[in-house]
Amino acid sequence: MAFLEIKNLFFAYGGKNAPWVLENFNLSMQKGEVLGIAGPSGQGKSTLLRIIAGLERIQKGTICLDGRVMSDAQTSVNPEDRQVGMVFQDYGLFPHMSVADNIAYGLYHLSRKERRKCVRTMLELVRMEELSKRYPYEISGGQQQRVALARSLAPKPKVLLLDEPFSSLDAELKIGIRSEVKEILDATHTTSIFVSHDNADLEAVCDRIRVMPADFYSV
Repeated sequence: MAFLEIKNLFFAYGGKNAPWVLENFNLSMQKGEVLGIAGPSGQGKSTLLRIIAGLERIQKGTICLDGRVMSDAQTSVNPEDRQVGMVFQDYGLFPHMSVADNIAYGLYHLSRKERRKCVRTMLELVRMEELSKRYPYEISGGQQQRVALARSLAPKPKVLLLDEPFSSLDAELKIGIRSEVKEILDATHTTSIFVSHDNADLEAVCDRIRVMPADFYSV
């Protein structure tokens, strides 16, 4: 049984007669798999991530995660109840919070002791222990990327969504970050979907790659 399964999904922005952004879309993933999604702009890659996260409501189809229906024509589980993490293009770090506080942000449900322990574990995982008290503007782009990843992984999401996470990094920095992200995802066995225009990013990080639109649509 698939860990994440999307069946016959239809989605459109706007009114009743708006064109479909995703039409008869299908996706199946196993637990721990890292899937890369490639394709030109305007094919619905980022929209798909927003739908999985619960930020957009589908018109038709079904999304199941770990045996539970997240979305269908009648159901839409709230984003905060889906156990889905996201890493955005701009990282989305809070500038007024330290590295450690950024990582701790989504751990409000834990006790103070548990929260400290989790933050310490995440800092070690992304090799940021010595920079825990720094602020985002005091660290490099690559380090900010690692903090964003740690913050998304800290609540132990069932699925992690990465939307063009390397797009703001220069080519030289990307090479090191790719291998680091791959190591982190492998170490945590996190089921992940990685969207990028750069095939080299996907090849370095993902277990398999599919291209939108053709690879996902039923005929």
